[in-house]
Amino acid sequence: MLRDVARTVSTVCNPFVVPLVLFVLLCAGTTHTFGQFWYRLSVCALFTSIGPMLFLLWLYASDRISDLDMSDREERRKVFSVFIVFYVVGTATLLLTHAPAILTASMAGYTAAAIVVQQITRYWKISTHAVGITAPLVALTYLYGWDPLPFLILVPLVGWSRVYLRAHTVAQVCAGTLLGALSVVIFFRVFHVN
Repeated sequence: MLRDVARTVSTVCNPFVVPLVLFVLLCAGTTHTFGQFWYRLSVCALFTSIGPMLFLLWLYASDRISDLDMSDREERRKVFSVFIVFYVVGTATLLLTHAPAILTASMAGYTAAAIVVQQITRYWKISTHAVGITAPLVALTYLYGWDPLPFLILVPLVGWSRVYLRAHTVAQVCAGTLLGALSVVIFFRVFHVN
């Protein structure tokens, strides 16, 4: 039963779904028209969730990767090269369209985190699930104070699921959590997000 719970937590809180939830909230809070909301959300979703996820599914369906978690470090490193391109294009699009700083800072944070993950992956398999759940929750806490506090329980829950499923060690989950938090703090300051 615990394995089923861990698998469900890991699947629901995967690094493609959680950013989508974050950007829905951020776009809703920073847009003034319905059309503007959908345009900005489409850009954010395409470059952080939909594009990378479809690319990963294509790799798996065509037997270019062994599993959807990219358990093999060498496979993961190559795939992250493409993820970085998605994030860079997303960040550039938001900059060029004068999107609110919070959106651009969040996308830039994902870009930087992906670059760091790719480099670390040469030697060690840092948890992208931990990065993916921590960054949005730290961003929401940074913006809304303690209102998102109950959702912070997801950080250790996701970490537990990854360790329980033997996808990562405790150290790899802790490193991913730290990277997720740092990417938000650094890029929110760079883009002067209040």
